[in-house]
Amino acid sequence: MDAALTVEIHPHLRGVDPGEWDAVVADGCPFFEHAFLAGLEQTQCVGPNTGWAPQYVLARRGGRLVGFLPLYLKADSYGEFIFDWAWADAAHRAGLPYYPKLVAAAPFSPVGGARFVLAPGEPPETRQALLDGARHLAERLGVSGLHLLFVDEAEAAFLTDAGLAIRHTHQFQWVNAGYRTFDDFLARFRSKRRNQIRRERRDLREAGVSIRVVEGEQITDAELAHAWRFYRSTVDKFFYGKRYLNRRFFQHLGKHFRKRILLVLAERDGEVIAGAFNVRKGDTLYGRYWGADEGVRNLHFEVCSYAGIEACIERGIQR
Repeated sequence: MDAALTVEIHPHLRGVDPGEWDAVVADGCPFFEHAFLAGLEQTQCVGPNTGWAPQYVLARRGGRLVGFLPLYLKADSYGEFIFDWAWADAAHRAGLPYYPKLVAAAPFSPVGGARFVLAPGEPPETRQALLDGARHLAERLGVSGLHLLFVDEAEAAFLTDAGLAIRHTHQFQWVNAGYRTFDDFLARFRSKRRNQIRRERRDLREAGVSIRVVEGEQITDAELAHAWRFYRSTVDKFFYGKRYLNRRFFQHLGKHFRKRILLVLAERDGEVIAGAFNVRKGDTLYGRYWGADEGVRNLHFEVCSYAGIEACIERGIQR
């Protein structure tokens, strides 16, 4: 007989074995790996006074971790990138509480995929047990609702059957259609657009800008420091920007998450003038942050799109 399944609520990841946690994540979302989530806690990007209070729902079978749902108690909607402010405003005008709420998400990361993270081979009952645990927690805390963000299609169907309402949104994602070179990718465009992209890239080269891609253990601490600097400068430039991450978190990633990082760096006259911070796992590259010291025409498209696509083609990354 299978060991009994139990559900626990943890307000932090201290005491949870990183190896056991990551064995459950396996090939899944890198933003649910222990190094990333625990790093957010350890550097105070989530936790007290951040608007993100962890309430992890853990499933154990015979004492062994077999699944989890990353839940956070939220007093606002910052850092979710799902934009439900209109809902909150409507609730306020109707005299109904909208906050606090429970949110299942990768903090500050609008990344689609499974929110119910199950160990390979776990039966559907484990996912149901995690949902039941989340619902009981929501009732106990008296929150207005339970929100699961950026779920995949299988989970959307499961949650619909469980009585939750589905909100549809859209993301635009690049998919590698078997391209061997960047020119293969350009061949799918009409000549006008194809020539425009080539001209944009050529103009940057003629302006003395070169592009370099570094990944994993090739990345130096100095290059990671550039990534933090660019993230900070971009957030600080815009009135709506909010600096969710701090320098300590980037330093933590350098120590514990470096193998997942891919940087696109733009240089001129021997100086790094712009860069994009990406996370790679398996056949997927996640573009996250970018910044620049100089306002060079077309630099954003090169660093955030073209060079990243070219890196995917060269490395066989699928999306």
